[in-house]
Amino acid sequence: MDYLLTEEQKMIRDLCRQIGEEKIKPVRAHYDETEEFPWEVVKVFAESDLMGIFIPVEYGGMGFGVTELSVAIEELSRYCGGIALALAGTGLGTFPILLFGSEEQKKKYLPRIARGEALAAFALTEANAGSDAAGIETTAARDGDHFVLNGTKQWITNGGEAEIYTVVAMTNKSRGARGASAFIVEKGTPGFDFGKKEKKLGIRASATRELVFQDCRVPKENLLGREGTGFLVAMRTFDASRPGVAAQALGIAQGALDEALQYVRTRVQFGKPIGSFQAVQHMLADMATQIEAARALIYSTSRMYDAGVGDTSKESAMSKLFASDVAMRVTTDVVQIFAGYGYMKDYPVEKMMRDAKITQIYEGTNQIQRNVIGLELIKEAARRHK
Repeated sequence: MDYLLTEEQKMIRDLCRQIGEEKIKPVRAHYDETEEFPWEVVKVFAESDLMGIFIPVEYGGMGFGVTELSVAIEELSRYCGGIALALAGTGLGTFPILLFGSEEQKKKYLPRIARGEALAAFALTEANAGSDAAGIETTAARDGDHFVLNGTKQWITNGGEAEIYTVVAMTNKSRGARGASAFIVEKGTPGFDFGKKEKKLGIRASATRELVFQDCRVPKENLLGREGTGFLVAMRTFDASRPGVAAQALGIAQGALDEALQYVRTRVQFGKPIGSFQAVQHMLADMATQIEAARALIYSTSRMYDAGVGDTSKESAMSKLFASDVAMRVTTDVVQIFAGYGYMKDYPVEKMMRDAKITQIYEGTNQIQRNVIGLELIKEAARRHK
């Protein structure tokens, strides 16, 4: 379908496609196997100004929005969802600063991110606080002109590689979710260290680590927004970032379909290409239809968000829910089309299937997305019938 992309959006798409073909495709199996962080490719992102796509011009970025970021993440994820996550994870860590940062905070941190000199990361999840984000146990106690952080964050994307971390901690446990606050913490701050790097099923080119805070003193100037608004910071961040997760899932699905379309034309069984069999054609038709529906939803949601037309919590959750479910269905079916070969590392589709799974889990499981959507629907109905 033609989504009437602007010339700038087409340029971003084409640039990412070129990077994917020339820089990502030849090395994706290597990074998946070794689990190294793909710094060589990330440098290419930086040199191409991709790290600053969504950052305003006045802070050194390209001045675009969630739509352009989604276009870029989709295209890069067609080649490797794990490598693309260096950009997507940085977006997740940067949105809190864009949305809630003071002018001083923006001037201090955004130019470094835009230039690709520093990756960012977002730290909310803990061992006992995943879907229940209000159950976080990391604390931030006020001490003069500082807050002292103690606790451990788990499964943090870009952990250990990023220089700038947005961290949610409890400043007043007695207030529950309203007692959480958000802070900017820089790598190298005394008392801030990293735990183990996780070994994962998929997205193995992305670093996922524990963050450990032991009497880590953070200047009060690093508080994002007001004290007690940490949960709001997280939820508003997800409204902006979930279309990006959806775009990652979409790109993985599209990449898998691309591989399938090549394969069915060349794989011969019973004396003819398997693409001539109706059973295979129907699988391809279902996959293509689901992918296009996901793309339409993601692009519409991204444009809504960028237009500032109102709360997009429901639509962002729908995008993430639908696209990630599509990615899992499509990659599973593509492995089936490849049959025994699909199960082997000789082809990239088994990796795509492994990479797809996380998109149903992180930034809120798809069960949580359904909660968000259902509650928003009920609220809307209540407003209409007042």
